Amino acid sequence: MLRHSALLLSAALVASCGGAADDGLVRVAHMGDAASLYAVGPELAPGAQLLHGAQQQGLVRFNAAGEIVPGLAERWIVTDDGRSYIFRITEFDLPDGTRLTARAVAEGLEESIERVKGTSLGLDLAKISEVRVMTGRVIEIRLRSPMPGFLHLIAQPELGVALDEGNAGPMLAEREGDATVLVPIPPEFRGQSPRRNWFEIVDRVQLAPYAPRAAARAFEQGQVDLLLGGRLETLPLAITGALSRGTVRLDSAIGLFGLDVLRPEGFLATPANREALALAIDRPSLVAQFNLSGWTGSNRIVAADMPGDDGSVAERWTTLSLDQRRSEAALRVRQWQVQNGAAAAVSVYLPQGPGSDFLFAALAEDLASVGVTLQRAEQRDGADLALRDSTARFAGARWFLNQFNCAFSAPVCSPDTDYLVELSLDAADPAEEASYLAEAEQTLTATNLYIPLGTPIRWSQARAGVEGFSENGWAAHPLFPLSKAPI
Repeated sequence: MLRHSALLLSAALVASCGGAADDGLVRVAHMGDAASLYAVGPELAPGAQLLHGAQQQGLVRFNAAGEIVPGLAERWIVTDDGRSYIFRITEFDLPDGTRLTARAVAEGLEESIERVKGTSLGLDLAKISEVRVMTGRVIEIRLRSPMPGFLHLIAQPELGVALDEGNAGPMLAEREGDATVLVPIPPEFRGQSPRRNWFEIVDRVQLAPYAPRAAARAFEQGQVDLLLGGRLETLPLAITGALSRGTVRLDSAIGLFGLDVLRPEGFLATPANREALALAIDRPSLVAQFNLSGWTGSNRIVAADMPGDDGSVAERWTTLSLDQRRSEAALRVRQWQVQNGAAAAVSVYLPQGPGSDFLFAALAEDLASVGVTLQRAEQRDGADLALRDSTARFAGARWFLNQFNCAFSAPVCSPDTDYLVELSLDAADPAEEASYLAEAEQTLTATNLYIPLGTPIRWSQARAGVEGFSENGWAAHPLFPLSKAPI
C-alpha cells in the first residue's frame, strides 16, 4: 500500500507542475490546532473527521451538499419494513492485487462499530442487530426497528472502513509539517472506468490547522481558498474582515446549542430555579448583534419536525410573554434570596473568542433582569454552567437524547430518560417509538439540567471559484469534492 500511495502522490505532484497561476492546489484552513486535526479515538473532532473521511470511506459518504452518495457500496435497497438495508459492494482490486469483498468490508464495519461502543455514536448505532454477508459482493445490515436517518448515520467518518490491504480512499494523504496534502485516487482504483489525464483534471487539497485569528487573516490575505470550522465564538472574525462580504457561508445546521448545568447546587439545586434562568433568556435577541437571518432560538431539547415527531412536544411557555416569564423568574429568585440570605450568582464557561464575549454580555443582561448575577469562568472545571454546541449526526430525536446519556453526560442527564430511549429501540411500531421518545424528552426537559438556546451556528468562508463546497444542514464539508474529481 505504501508503494502504491507513493506512486500516486508522485504522479499528482508531477502533473501539478508547470508554473501556471493555478497550481492545482486547493488550500483549506481549519480553525483549530494540529492536535485536534490529527486526534484519534472513538469519536473524532471535526478536523479529524475531515481527514479520516477523506482516507477511509464507509459504505456511503457525504457529497458537498450533505447528501448521501455511494462509497464502498455502489448501490443499496431498503426493504419495505425499513428494517433491512442491503448494499452491493463496488468491485475493484485493492493495492495488493486482491479483490475487495463483502466480507472484508463487513469485518471492517463491525470493527468500527465495536470501536465506538461506550460513546454517544455507539448509542446511535444501537439499532443495528446484525451485519451479515449475503454473497461475495452483498452485505445486509438488519435493524431492531426502522430508522429513517440510518444512511446519514453510517456515513459518519468514524464508520469509515479500514481494510487490511490499505485504505480504499477516496483520497490518499501525505503529511507536510502540520498540513496534509490529499490526492484523489484515480477511478480505476475505485471500481470505476479510467479517466485520461486524471491528475491534470483534478486538484490536490491541502488541509492545515490555523488559530482562529490567523485563519481569518490568512483568508483575507488570499493565502487560503477555504476556511472551515467556524462557530459562534469566532463569527465576528469573519464579519469584520475587509474581504468578507459575500464570502461568509452559513450552515442551517440542526443540533444542540445551550447551557449545561454542571453544578446543580446552591441557587441551581432545584429544577424550578434552573427553569428561572431558562425563563429569563430572550432567545430571539440573543445573537441579534450578529445579524443572523432566520435564527430565532428554541427552548426545546429536540429540534422541531424530526422524523417520527408525533407533535406531543412543543415549545415551552408559548402563552407567556417575555415580561411574564421574567416576572415569574424574578419571583423565584427573590424567594431563594430570602430563604438563603444570599444573592443569586452563577458562573458560565464559554469558549474563548469575540463571539463568546457578545454571547456572555447578552446572557448576563438577561439574567440580571431577574436578579441573577452571571460571572465568566476561565475554566470549565468549577463552572456552574457551560456551553454545549454540537451538530446532529442524523435527523431523529434519539440523537438529541443520546447526547445526555448518564454513561457520559452526568450530571446533565436523567436515568428515566435513558430508560425510555432504550425502550424505544424495540418499539412495536413507529407510533410507539415516537411516544417513548416524546416522553423521554419531556422527562429530560423537566430536570432543567440543560437550558436550550437554539440551533448551532456554523460558518465557513469560500473564495470565488472554489468548487465542491456548499452550505448544508449537517455542516458537512468533505474534502474529496474540493478536488473537482468528476467521479
